[in-house]
Amino acid sequence: MLKLPPLSLYIHIPWCVQKCPYCDFNSHALKGDVPHQEYVDHLLADLKTDLPMVKGREVTTIFIGGGTPSLLSSQGMQQLLDGVRTLLPVSTQAEITMEANPGTVEADRFSGYQRAGINRISIGVQSFSPDKLVRLGRIHGPDEAKRAARLAASLGLRSFNLDLMHGLPNQSLNEALDDLRQAIALSPPHLSWYQLTIEPNTRFGSRPPVLPDDDALWDIFSQGHQLLTAAGYQQYETSAYAKPGYQCQHNLNYWRFGDYLGIGCGAHGKITFEDGRILRTVKTKHPRGYMQGRYLDKQNQVENEDRPFEFFMNRFRLLEAMPKQDFSNFTGLSEASIRNPIDQALAANYLSETATHWQITQKGKLFLNSLLELFL
Repeated sequence: MLKLPPLSLYIHIPWCVQKCPYCDFNSHALKGDVPHQEYVDHLLADLKTDLPMVKGREVTTIFIGGGTPSLLSSQGMQQLLDGVRTLLPVSTQAEITMEANPGTVEADRFSGYQRAGINRISIGVQSFSPDKLVRLGRIHGPDEAKRAARLAASLGLRSFNLDLMHGLPNQSLNEALDDLRQAIALSPPHLSWYQLTIEPNTRFGSRPPVLPDDDALWDIFSQGHQLLTAAGYQQYETSAYAKPGYQCQHNLNYWRFGDYLGIGCGAHGKITFEDGRILRTVKTKHPRGYMQGRYLDKQNQVENEDRPFEFFMNRFRLLEAMPKQDFSNFTGLSEASIRNPIDQALAANYLSETATHWQITQKGKLFLNSLLELFL
């Protein structure tokens, strides 16, 4: 019997001061001013259009991503979140995250965002090396990043996150570990630590920089992981570390195959219906089309045969043991329907199993693609 999972809301703000060469997110370099009022009006109209799909379900987390959401004025943020709360029941305990760039972080605006309801800030630091920041096309320096982190710490928010990348062009082991040490010294409750990957349709995609080789990347990861663990951070997801109790609830809902409404340019959504359907939605990518009121770009149903792969593709990013019951609850399929690939995964030592749970092993993490292929 299919159960409705928790519901989140993702809101996309598409503008950046300039486009970073590694970024394949839906972001557009700003020409002129952000149309604060107009865009917020469209976001709320987009949300209204989606309301019939969720029939008054409570929202447990909100994530405002981009682009650079901190380009939206604090007044715009207040109108946006007031509008969301008018249209949807938002849990009083909801984690409400906003992404911000250190270069667009001003103290007075931050307290304005906080008054609007933001209780978690995710700061895109990427590196503390001036050279590496230039190479990554970032518009802030190390001092601005540290100032933003200290500001976030002083606001008494529920939590804040620093985004950091490793495996950067020509990055040595010591440079990568030095970035981590400087991040740890700022004591964020949550650290996202991503390996830079070259994506098609980016500037780095057309002119790839020289990145550390696999052996160097492994050294960076294993020694960095030790540093983080020694500092009290627990890895709970492929690229995410948190102090106990500070995991990002919004991301946990994604990886646990939860539901989420996606509003704004290019936002993705996934909604489960009581009749057993699961629908994925994608909104219009370009601000021009979106702000003409053409919100929905495409939608498709997740068919039964695709559900095991989609469920595990998300779930195996998390290192926690997963209740077997979640598979049946959120896909509507029986455990028997995937017994064969599960047995193959157990035989290959990609998974461990108890009467009630499955858990990915160290080997499963290393051979994640091979593990997922079993469910295709």
